Amino acid sequence: MPSSDRVRWGILGPGRIASRLMQDAGRGSNFSVVAAGSRSLDRAGEFASRFGIARAYGSYEQLLADPEVDAVYIGVPNSLHHPMTLMALAAGKHVLCEKPYSRHPELVLEAFDAAEVAGLLLMEAYMWRHSPRTRRFMELLPEVGELVSIRSTFSFPLTYTGDARLAPALDGGVLMDVGGYPISGSRLVTGAEPVRVFGEQSIGRSGVDERFSGLLRFPSGLVAEITADFNSVQRSLEVVGTKGTLLSRDPWLSELGGIELNGRSEPVVPDDAYRLEMENLSAAILGRGQPLLGRADALAQAQTIDALYRSAESGEAVSLER
Repeated sequence: MPSSDRVRWGILGPGRIASRLMQDAGRGSNFSVVAAGSRSLDRAGEFASRFGIARAYGSYEQLLADPEVDAVYIGVPNSLHHPMTLMALAAGKHVLCEKPYSRHPELVLEAFDAAEVAGLLLMEAYMWRHSPRTRRFMELLPEVGELVSIRSTFSFPLTYTGDARLAPALDGGVLMDVGGYPISGSRLVTGAEPVRVFGEQSIGRSGVDERFSGLLRFPSGLVAEITADFNSVQRSLEVVGTKGTLLSRDPWLSELGGIELNGRSEPVVPDDAYRLEMENLSAAILGRGQPLLGRADALAQAQTIDALYRSAESGEAVSLER
């Protein structure tokens, strides 16, 4: 347990996403980042120096052995999420693991079972769920009436050919990267889980899916359309209902535009979703609340991603048994 009213965090994998996570971490109301660990001491040291972190370790194991670290953020490539999470839980650390936890539902269950047995907390880091924009979007959702359709996108140009997101061995691919956000958004808006999916993918020279489109059918009969690619700039979540349309022009990063209800701009007071997700999990660790995202959400994400890949590979729709 934390020795004070602040949770002491360590960063495992001081890369691009961890750097974004740290931008507003200094304002954390109930946590402090006290250590960074990497396979390279130089890399960990540079990261620690840049963000004013007290200790740097040249291996993940060294950081996990630090008794003054209560929780860890895992920002390593996708294929390492599960083994690193199990290692951290075995070391007695609470875990915030970068999304997606895995495309394999059985690994999600194994991880949450391990956390429960150890009396620790585990949360998947879909930071957008913690943002004020998401909260406001959901407050406005009843205004559109009965849902008719959902369309969501998340795409960006990925030009560096050595990026881990283009590596098959590291569980790369656009669906395993930004494609999870439209899935998460569709599930949140409907308040349900898909019962059938259909996916289409375009495999690039990298060997992973660099474009992915999917249809998610929900129990009500509503069908949500999702798209993601590594070649354009798209970030949106649009809901059409019997009484109007609700559009968030950038629900995931809150950078490209705001929320519009029937064409009318709706104000939102911005805040940093990365800091908010760490505050949320820290509050839960301190016994002052519950994690916003838990086992059920992470499992549903993995089940949907897995089904979409199976559909794209077979060319047929795939039903999900829950």
